[in-house]
Amino acid sequence: MTAISASMVKELREQTGAGMMDVKAALTEANGNMEEATKILRKKGLAAASKKAGRVTAEGTVQSYVSGNTGVLVEVNCETDFVGRNENFRKFAEDVAKVIAGSSATSVEQLLADQWPGADTVGQKVAEMIGSIKENISIRRFAKYDAPANSAIGTYIHGGGKIGVMVEVVAQGGTKGANLTEVAKDVAMHIAAAEPRFLRREDVTEKDLETEREIARDAAIKSGKPENIVEKMVSGKMEKFYGEACLLEQPYIRDDKSTVAQHLAKQAKEAGCTYVITRFTRFKLGEGIEKKGPEDFAAEVASFLK
Repeated sequence: MTAISASMVKELREQTGAGMMDVKAALTEANGNMEEATKILRKKGLAAASKKAGRVTAEGTVQSYVSGNTGVLVEVNCETDFVGRNENFRKFAEDVAKVIAGSSATSVEQLLADQWPGADTVGQKVAEMIGSIKENISIRRFAKYDAPANSAIGTYIHGGGKIGVMVEVVAQGGTKGANLTEVAKDVAMHIAAAEPRFLRREDVTEKDLETEREIARDAAIKSGKPENIVEKMVSGKMEKFYGEACLLEQPYIRDDKSTVAQHLAKQAKEAGCTYVITRFTRFKLGEGIEKKGPEDFAAEVASFLK
C-alpha cells in the first residue's frame, strides 16, 4: 500500500479545496493515485466545498420540526434566493431539523460532527450539498426544545422560510386542554408578526431599560415640560415600550382589545387550567448578515474571468 505523504495531501488540497481529513481519506482509498482520489472527492461533493467557504450566505430558509414533545427551529443559509427556493436545498434543511431533534448537540460545531443518517457526518453532508448545488451552504443556528409532558410546542414558518418561530406553552394546575396545540400555534403566528424582544417585562435587560429611559427623558425635556411632568412622560413612554417589546403585554394580533396574556387566560379558563408561555425563539432569515451589493457580485464574477 502506498504511503500517503504530507506533500501529497497538501497538493490535493490545493487542487480541490477539500478538507485535510477528507483529502487524506480519499488518497488512502485511491492507494495514493491523485487522479482517482480527485474523482472520489468529486463523487462525494467535497472537491469544491472549501473553495466556496468564504462566500457570504445570507439567503436560504428557516425550517421547523416537531415530534412529540421535541421541537426544532433551524436556519440554513445559502448564497442566493434562487437556491433558497430550490427543492433539494429545502429538503436538506428539513432533514437537518430532523437530525437536530435526535441530537444532543448544543452548538453548530457539535452538530457538524454528529452522524448524518446513513454514514457521513453532518459536516460532510453539508460539503456534499455545496458540491452538488455549487453554492456555499451553512447551518447558521438552531434552537431545540424538549418540552414537559403537559405542554405544547407551536411553530410557524412565514414567507416560505423568511421568518420562523417556535414557542413552548405549558398547562399548569390541570390537564392540558384539547385547544393547547392550536393556542401555541396562534401564539407563534403572533410572534412572527409582532416581533417581541422579550417574554415579560422582568426579562428586559438593564442596558435596554437605561437606553429607553434615556431616549424618553431626552424627548420629554426637549418638550419644555417641568420636571414632575417629565417624569410622568418617561413613565408613560416606558409602559408603551413594555407593551411593544414584551410578548405577554403586546396587543394580541387577532383581538387587539386583549393582550397576549389575557388571550391565554381566556383560552386556559375554557380548559380549566392555566396556560404559561415559558420560552420562544424567532429567527429572521439572514438577520445580522451583511449582504453583497451589485458591485460585490460584479467583482466576484470578474475574479473568475482573470
